Amino acid sequence: MKAPVVSRRVFLVSSAGIAAGTVAAVLVKLRSRRMPASASSSAIVPGPYGLLRPVADLTTSLPLLMLPEGFEYRSYSWTGDPMTNGQPTPNLHDGMGVIFAERRDAENELVLVRNHECDLTRPINAPGRYDTAIPDGESMPPGGGTTNLTFRGRRWISVEPSLGGTLVNCSGGVTPWGTWLSCEETWIDYTARGGRRHGYVFEVRRNPVETTGKAIVDMGRMEHEAVAVDPDTNYAYLTEDEPNRCTFYRFIPNDRSGTPGSYEAGGRLQAARVVGQKNADLLTPSLGDLHQLEWIDLQNPDAQPGALPADFPNARGKASGPFLEAWSKGALRISRGEGICYHAGKFYVVDSTAGTGLFGRRGDGEGAVWEYDPKAETLRAIFVAGSQLVADNPDNVTVSPRGGILLCEDGEPVTDQYGPGTRVLGLTAENQSYTFAKNNVWLDQSKILAAGKYVKPGDYRDGEFSGACFDPAGEVLFFNIQYPGITFAIWGPWAKGNL
Repeated sequence: MKAPVVSRRVFLVSSAGIAAGTVAAVLVKLRSRRMPASASSSAIVPGPYGLLRPVADLTTSLPLLMLPEGFEYRSYSWTGDPMTNGQPTPNLHDGMGVIFAERRDAENELVLVRNHECDLTRPINAPGRYDTAIPDGESMPPGGGTTNLTFRGRRWISVEPSLGGTLVNCSGGVTPWGTWLSCEETWIDYTARGGRRHGYVFEVRRNPVETTGKAIVDMGRMEHEAVAVDPDTNYAYLTEDEPNRCTFYRFIPNDRSGTPGSYEAGGRLQAARVVGQKNADLLTPSLGDLHQLEWIDLQNPDAQPGALPADFPNARGKASGPFLEAWSKGALRISRGEGICYHAGKFYVVDSTAGTGLFGRRGDGEGAVWEYDPKAETLRAIFVAGSQLVADNPDNVTVSPRGGILLCEDGEPVTDQYGPGTRVLGLTAENQSYTFAKNNVWLDQSKILAAGKYVKPGDYRDGEFSGACFDPAGEVLFFNIQYPGITFAIWGPWAKGNL
């Protein structure tokens, strides 16, 4: 092994990681020790940062968010805003991650990649293109993809397209080698109508012109949600968002060099199975539930979706090809796999509808968070929302460099002491939730004109939060509101709490 050359970028990321790793190790131990012995679900508690109040955006002067005292933010790249190539910013802002960080003089410069969960619509004119055809009978080609955003100091610099010709790019995940894996949440097949198959994962580079637009077929064809990579092994762990017919996946690459394009060389897809329990049902977890996992190989990651077997519980409709094979081999089942992220040796996996809903429907609850330990091969329920007020269908998840877990809601606009609106929730070390941010986007035509924006008027307080991620130093939190499509950068007194 050659002696490492320490660049400013590596120093920035590594030094933040060392400090975060120390704190995270303590928080993980505390979380383990403080697991309530009798409670089957979590509760909502006052947050360590204090009460929320409307805060004016430093860019538009509009009170778009409710935040605790001391926090500030700038909005950027609203739907319709011009990008560097002159094209309007696509809508449906979704998953997002920081793929590059470097110290430039007295400021940090960051590059983020952002998904756009678009269907057939105006295409993103990006260097990396996958499917450019307009399917027979349609008027538009696949309009999903990604954009790259640059942030320096406390200001936004630019946004440019990077991937196009994909569909329903929901979430994804960053890689240890500084790229973004963008996931299609669909399995539609346009090959009979002049287009291509969809339902894949794509790798996006920091320099958009280096993005290939090549589908990583061996990562499976399914309604992908998110992916996270273990930096110790370069294995990728994936979630699937298909209600009550999805499992937990692992991808072992043929090329484990950990370099841009290495996943495009293919690999082996696996599914999780609970040891000694065929087709374990994890739809309704209780706080503290613990399962031992093992992994089973899947032979055809590109298999077509098909009908559920007759003996499948409440069998209706179809499932992805990988899930059908996984189920036939005893894989576990969760309700809806959503966000996943890696931190300090553990993975945090969100099941957005875990629990019991109306009329006793299993897998139709308010959601849960699982902690997966790849070394111990255990899966443990660390957060279970017993009511909508505790959490309303959490989706994207991130962990701050200090070890605090943050969840983006994708449910109804919860009405609490601050009024109606979706929320960004923090988790305490005792596995309880608290409200860190609340959606306050309510726009009339005069506000839109004054801000110089191109979105339609409306009450967007039910808009989904998505794409939450921190910079490596833990100074800035980024996230999106999917409707009307806005990206935010937030900073403030993080040391007052655990984020």
